[in-house]
Amino acid sequence: MNGLDWAVLIGYFAVMVGIGVWSHKRVDNVSDFFTAGGKMPWWLSGISHHMSGYSAVMFTGYAGIAYTYGVTSFVTWSFPIAFGIAIGSKLFAPRINRLRSRLHVASPLEYLKNRYDLKTQQALAWSGMLLKIVDVGAKWAAIATLLSVFTGVSLNQGILITGVVTAIYCTIGGLWADALTELGQFIIQLLAGIAMFVAVVAELGDHGGFFGAWDEPELQGHGEPLVGPYGTIFLLAFLFIKLFEYNGGMLNQAQRYMATHNAREAERSARLSAVLWLVWPVILFFPMWMSPLLVESQKPDGSDSYALMTEQLLPHGLLGLVIVGFFSHTMAMCSSDANAIAAVFTRDVAPVLSQKARLWGDRSGLIAARVTTVVFLGLSMAVATQVNSPAFKDIITVVIKWVAGLMGPIAIPMMLGLLRPFRRSGPTAALTSWGLGLLAFWLVNYPINWAVDGGVPLEYQVSIPLAVSLVLYVVIGYVKPEDTPERMAIIERVNTDGDSAAGAAVPAAAPVGDQG
Repeated sequence: MNGLDWAVLIGYFAVMVGIGVWSHKRVDNVSDFFTAGGKMPWWLSGISHHMSGYSAVMFTGYAGIAYTYGVTSFVTWSFPIAFGIAIGSKLFAPRINRLRSRLHVASPLEYLKNRYDLKTQQALAWSGMLLKIVDVGAKWAAIATLLSVFTGVSLNQGILITGVVTAIYCTIGGLWADALTELGQFIIQLLAGIAMFVAVVAELGDHGGFFGAWDEPELQGHGEPLVGPYGTIFLLAFLFIKLFEYNGGMLNQAQRYMATHNAREAERSARLSAVLWLVWPVILFFPMWMSPLLVESQKPDGSDSYALMTEQLLPHGLLGLVIVGFFSHTMAMCSSDANAIAAVFTRDVAPVLSQKARLWGDRSGLIAARVTTVVFLGLSMAVATQVNSPAFKDIITVVIKWVAGLMGPIAIPMMLGLLRPFRRSGPTAALTSWGLGLLAFWLVNYPINWAVDGGVPLEYQVSIPLAVSLVLYVVIGYVKPEDTPERMAIIERVNTDGDSAAGAAVPAAAPVGDQG
């Protein structure tokens, strides 16, 4: 990097902070901070939903997969996300929006204390927060890894720089700041991605051109959709995992649905996000698929290949823009995660821990939300410094194994609890599926993995916990149905619009203090 690249990077940071300051004017209460008061346009929600699913892990961990295996990086990651969101646009997006518009909640988990009970809500809230700390920690480590390649700053310095800038704008402006910065980040990503695509295509003339390059020895097998550890079972598992994860199971995407004015606009938001996930990653991934022709990775997993390629192919200024693109991905996801977790803590957890929290007004609630956001970011940054330790291994291990494997047990009671076919499943089904799903993750990834020669294949490490939770949630619901009139009324309110008789029978979520 030279002075021009640094100017682009510093200018980007300044704009992000400026957006946060401007967004501050639109935040008057907790609802504004966490759900934009239900006033976000569907197209902004859709772009925000799309951008909040990216991070620099794409340019490190998934770049390594693309460098080693080729197009399977798209087939087993972006495509399942697009497919899952497309289904969720009908199945989940409208219902999640009604959590805000009909039950008047500000956290995606707030409705669970009435849908199940307080114990279930707290179990999902605490486990979701802990998983998010690890998940976001991996994202900070990914962007710091890229920053160290380009600038030479240490990993911890990179974590601190990006974390502090993100904390400033998302703490000041809440979800509005997240969405508006994600819009700017989408534009930057568009320019940077096209610049990199054009630069790589220009280099392919010496390798047979756009189509002939695939016949080069370095790309042998790169055109196969399912290779290595990323086989059919892995793809099927990810189709289910991403259906839950990107429709609200990881909480931050649920907020985008809640932020729109009504259920129809939430559905449109999801459809836009699905289209973007299907089309745009192809442009981003293509240079990664070609990277073995152009650079030689210095790391065994190929995670530095994209960074090396940008340094080699792009002039200064454009190089700075691509680096800003790396930051924009990670900051988009991490800021949205921070906002989601702050919502869960201030709305779901703090009122259980403290009598004072149940009496928070608009001003005190906002202060608590902002303090929680800063604390969450600090904890995730601390975890980021340990991502490459023996406990976590490497970045992509955390993202694929930990997040995909643990998300299912947390998301299934939350997501399926919205749907009428699962009305029989109550607290017993929810807590059992959650607890034994987490136990299955630990068993498959550690004791059983250690005992099996060569270890348990990755596809089973991520799919078995989800399968265990899903089966138990459904079966226990039929064996021990707990569909009380109160729980049925909650389900009807999130499945119907307007003031129908079925939907009008239940009030908004009761205060936590009334749950016994």
